[in-house]
Amino acid sequence: MVLCFQKNNDNTIKITFAQKTFHFKQMVNEAIILAGGLGTRLQSVVNDVPKALAPVAGHPFLYFILKKMKQQKVQRLIFSLGYKHEMVEEYLWEWKDDFDMAFAIEEEPLGTGGGIRHAAFSVNNEKCLVLNADTFFDVDVAKLHHQHFSLNADLTIALKPMKNFERYGIVLLDENKNIVGFKEKQFTPEGLINGGVYLMNKNILTDFIFPEKFSFEKDFLETHLNLLHFQGFISDTYFIDIGVPADFERANQEMK
Repeated sequence: MVLCFQKNNDNTIKITFAQKTFHFKQMVNEAIILAGGLGTRLQSVVNDVPKALAPVAGHPFLYFILKKMKQQKVQRLIFSLGYKHEMVEEYLWEWKDDFDMAFAIEEEPLGTGGGIRHAAFSVNNEKCLVLNADTFFDVDVAKLHHQHFSLNADLTIALKPMKNFERYGIVLLDENKNIVGFKEKQFTPEGLINGGVYLMNKNILTDFIFPEKFSFEKDFLETHLNLLHFQGFISDTYFIDIGVPADFERANQEMK
């Protein structure tokens, strides 16, 4: 038997098996990247560029995220930008041949939720990734999508297992990987943290009424926990968040 795969220009995949042809839409083709952060806690070490462009191991931090997106076959990126957005746009010109790009510019800070929702109106497909531009989490997008699709989730959050931490809150799951709660930051011997990588159905933000400015974590995730189907995808892979000077320095060593 011969199994043939053909990728088409419209992001569909044609599979021919036993003289029958099947068409499948490519799994995850778009990502919103939140790159509008001021980097307030990094001012002592990085104060002249947006946080997404903080120099790490000889590159702007955003470089590592874009390389990951290219590796994972994500073709279209929507950038949620604000602070010094012109600098980010200028850097992204170097990647014009690698991605189809769109920009959602915040005239004033909209919060994490407002920024994602503003960018979501530029998403073409029914679902997309959402990434923070100050966090690198080496998640397998295909596996993330498989769980999201097979369990019919509205939103799936990539979760990183951690030990002995207090910088992050924790995410609680039931035996079926449904998210059942969020706990505030406190010292935790062992738990799952929100790794800042989401796979979401676009309509969960565009079909509902929200204030212009809101927190994705507090005003959406926590308040809609019992209204929508949230899943947790556990990935014990490399994770770094450069939001504080100590981890910024660690990233410079580890990401060489």
